[in-house]
Amino acid sequence: MTRHNTIDASITPIGSLEVLSQVEVAKLKQAGENGLYELFRRCVLAILNTGSDSDNAKTILEAYPDFKIDIIQQDRGIRLNLFNAPADAFVDGEMITSTREMVFAALRDIVYAESERENFATELNSSSDITDYVFHFLRNAKMMYPGEAPRIVVCWGGHAIGKEEYKYTKNVGHELGIRGLDICTGCGPGAMKGPMKGATISHAKQRILNARYIGLTEPGIIAAEAPNPIVNELAILPDIEKRLEAFVRLGHGIIIFPGGAGTAEELLYLLGILLHPDNKDIPFPLVLTGPKSSEDYFKQLNDFIAKTLGYEAQQKYKIIVDDYAGAAREMTKGMMEVTEYRKKTNDAFHFNWRLTIDPIYQEPFDPTHENMAKLNLHKEAPIHELAANLRRAFSGIVTGNVKEQGLLAIEKYGPYEIHGDPDIMEPFDELLNSFVTQERMKLPGSKYIPCYRVIR
Repeated sequence: MTRHNTIDASITPIGSLEVLSQVEVAKLKQAGENGLYELFRRCVLAILNTGSDSDNAKTILEAYPDFKIDIIQQDRGIRLNLFNAPADAFVDGEMITSTREMVFAALRDIVYAESERENFATELNSSSDITDYVFHFLRNAKMMYPGEAPRIVVCWGGHAIGKEEYKYTKNVGHELGIRGLDICTGCGPGAMKGPMKGATISHAKQRILNARYIGLTEPGIIAAEAPNPIVNELAILPDIEKRLEAFVRLGHGIIIFPGGAGTAEELLYLLGILLHPDNKDIPFPLVLTGPKSSEDYFKQLNDFIAKTLGYEAQQKYKIIVDDYAGAAREMTKGMMEVTEYRKKTNDAFHFNWRLTIDPIYQEPFDPTHENMAKLNLHKEAPIHELAANLRRAFSGIVTGNVKEQGLLAIEKYGPYEIHGDPDIMEPFDELLNSFVTQERMKLPGSKYIPCYRVIR
């Protein structure tokens, strides 16, 4: 990536931001192992690169090596002095409003994550502790609306999709918005941006002035999937597992569009949870949808689920091809079932407390070469454990594809080696090969070099 035009600027929060303590400011300024500065710098740089045509965290960081932030504690709050910042984030010297909001959301979340890490004496060892953490994190981000009936639709899908699939995601978003539903995504480009863009038009038609466009991300992936400018509520969770839990606790139903390894990871995460016996009677609408040209994609994904997790897992979702209005109607119907269930069980509308999430889905997975090689991908494993480890395999591939630490590890040690039963590895390899053939592993026009090797 070539270097771009830069600008120096000084910004303050829109509205108010709680005054930070001197200790918090010191940690944000401190570089090195115990400081938060580099994490904050990377997140802010990603936000300032909204609209970038790169999905490589390493190249974005290399494009702006001189970007710096000076954090100033004032009586009236925080001021950020930015040096050598991407000029595209500014208009006539003023930062774009949505970008400024997201910069201070990053500040809020990084400070909160650090303070909670210190406060949790248990180190989040229990499942309930982790769920409480996610609840408190989202509440601190002001994403809890207790009085509102369920209407948040989570949309998952690839950032590397073609024009036809992107247009379809916009059409689905429009149909969801016209029915008064809000959109939550991973906040990046492609299938994460399309539904939001479509919903903005239909929300305007319905004169919905408080529409929500929620983006949930995490530090390791934000540079590769910088927030799109439509996001009006951003939360940067500490790791991928807490991000995934935030999706299923905050959202009331999920639509999955075509995607690559990251989308497969998300689907396996959700299926593993829905297959837990304790969740058998909890309504959670799940729709897989795309244009006619995506029919083979969904057939391959469905076949993969059949060969690995079986028939029961296939019953947890509906595939709707080439019918964006039908997909929205199915989700609206599912929302009604969720609302009635929550009323009947006196469960909260704003957070899905009843959903049981096994600890194996909550424990952060570090995709080192050693850990990837040790994944238990065998038929004798319990189905929820197999789903969890398949999820981890795809998560590792995402790390090797786009995250800085993964890119550096692949450069140093070569591709990950993933082992397992032939009955699991064969459909796994076939699915990945189809993603590569369909150019779903990188942005269109980029050459993909696999970061993995499947050992059967």
